[in-house]
Amino acid sequence: MQNRNELILIVEDDSQIRNFICYSLKQEGFSYITAGTAQGALSTLVTEQIDLMLLDLGLPDFDGMEVIKKVREWSEMPIIVVSARDQDKEKASALDNGADDYLTKPFSSMELMARIRVAIRHLHKAGGNRLQTTLAVGELKIDLDKRLVYLEDSELHTTPLEYSLLSLFFRNIGKVLTTNYIIKEIYGAGYGSDTQALRKLMAGLRRKSKRTRQSHAIS
Repeated sequence: MQNRNELILIVEDDSQIRNFICYSLKQEGFSYITAGTAQGALSTLVTEQIDLMLLDLGLPDFDGMEVIKKVREWSEMPIIVVSARDQDKEKASALDNGADDYLTKPFSSMELMARIRVAIRHLHKAGGNRLQTTLAVGELKIDLDKRLVYLEDSELHTTPLEYSLLSLFFRNIGKVLTTNYIIKEIYGAGYGSDTQALRKLMAGLRRKSKRTRQSHAIS
C-alpha cells in the first residue's frame, strides 16, 4: 500500500456498498470522504478539494444524474458512476451528461481500483482536477481554493458561516432556494426551522458589504 495525495468523494447511500468502497480505497492508500445524499455531495464539493468522485445514481434526495450536470457547470473532475442500473440508455445518458466512466454493480475491488487509476492518470495529464476556483457575480467574487471573498476587488472578511452561505448562493445561481433548505445546508439537518439566526447572518453580511463599499469609495 502506498500513500496517495488524491482525495476521493464517495457518494453512496447503501451502507454495505459504501463500506466496501471505503475498505478498497483504504487498502490502496487513498484518502476519501463519504456522502449519502446528492445535497451532501454538493456541499462537500464546496468545502473540500475533491480530486475524483464515485457517484451512485439512485440517491434518496434526487437523482445522481442531476449531480453530474450540476458539477459539470463548474468542474471537470473525474466522475465515475457506480450504479445498479445496467441499461445501455442509462449508461449513455450518464456519459453524455459528463461522467467519465460507468461501473455497474456488483463490481470487484480490482475492477474499481483499475478504473480509478485510469481516471487519476487522465487527471494528472490534464494538470489537476481543472476546478474553477474563482466564481464571480458582478463585483462579488469568491475564491474557492483560498476560501476568500472579494467585493469590488477588496477582501470581504467573512466568518465560516458567512462564507458557507455565500458559497451556497454561488453554487445555486439562478435557482430559488427555500429558507428551510438554506438553514439545513448552513446549520445542519438537526437545527430546525428557526429563521432568526439566518436573518442575523444575512444582516451581518449586508453590513460588511456596505462598509467594504464605503471604504473602497473613500480610497
